[in-house]
Amino acid sequence: MRKRILPIGLALLQAFMFGCMLWYQQGSTDPAPASPTLQPTGAEQSIELFFSEPYSPLSEDLEGGPDEELAAAIKNASFSVDMAIYNLNLWSIRDALLEAASNGVQVRVVTEYNNFHKAEIRSLQNAGIPVHSDERNHLMHHKFVVIDDAEVWTGSMNFTVNGAYHNNNNLVRLRSSELAADYTREFEEMFVQDAYGLLSESDTPYPEVLLGDTLVEVYFSPDEGYVSGNQISARLVDLIESAEESVYLLAFSFTSNPIAGALLEQYRAGLDVRGVVESSQINASGAETDTLRSAGVDLRLDGNPDTMHHKVLIIDEQILILGSYNFTRSAEEKNDENLLILHSPSLVSQFLIEFDKIYHNASP
Repeated sequence: MRKRILPIGLALLQAFMFGCMLWYQQGSTDPAPASPTLQPTGAEQSIELFFSEPYSPLSEDLEGGPDEELAAAIKNASFSVDMAIYNLNLWSIRDALLEAASNGVQVRVVTEYNNFHKAEIRSLQNAGIPVHSDERNHLMHHKFVVIDDAEVWTGSMNFTVNGAYHNNNNLVRLRSSELAADYTREFEEMFVQDAYGLLSESDTPYPEVLLGDTLVEVYFSPDEGYVSGNQISARLVDLIESAEESVYLLAFSFTSNPIAGALLEQYRAGLDVRGVVESSQINASGAETDTLRSAGVDLRLDGNPDTMHHKVLIIDEQILILGSYNFTRSAEEKNDENLLILHSPSLVSQFLIEFDKIYHNASP
């Protein structure tokens, strides 16, 4: 009899212990300890896209813009915020930086010299936040923030009222300690070493990062492009030439002859090549818009009375390319810029909604 009771007793004990474990996992209210290097699983958790909504009624009241999400993240910082921004006049971002600094967070800022003396920048300096600027002839054109060595915010949006509420822009949040290391390296070249433009080094720690199922390629110019000889434009041309079905373009400034040539070649091969360019830039020196339109490419002029400020390529509805990098020689060879290549159909599907809105509001 004892031989039969013993296995039953063990089974009951194991069931009791398993039930306790489930109760603890599902019922406990104590959150798991946070770690700045812990990365969420899945692209949906690791990468978020935000867009300005210039036609929204909220935008008229300067409410509901992408800046609110970024400001909240800055306020929640635990120990560090590094910001490289071409232009800043949004009070939401300024106040978030001031609040973070008052809470003991290390806040550092790099900005373009032409915008260094603006009131919002001065208010940061008056609060003791160190701000450095690029005094070269070319532009410090970045728009990125690194928070707690754990996440990066970047995209096409300057942290301005126009950028967040009047212009068409994107902002992307990427939770990744590796990407944070990449952008921190770029930031400290400028902030610590005073190395801008051609003085930058080609030394990105993680040029490729996997977030969930999304491969992210990371580029900075001119250090990862013109300086190293491995030009960003050449990589973009390769991706355009590898397309099998479609290439979509949103471009504020478009003067890159190699990229225009690749688009024209794919159009003549029968691919779906179309896009929208900022109407105020079509007569800029070296602009490629008229050349492509004259050849029959469906390249429309944007309908935003302010600015269509995206710098985006979408390849085969599989690959999303975005950042501060305009499709120009200056972006390739002179300005400080960043660009991401995101291999993610799910992110593309989100961006296609934005693309379609701009495309259908544009003039043929």
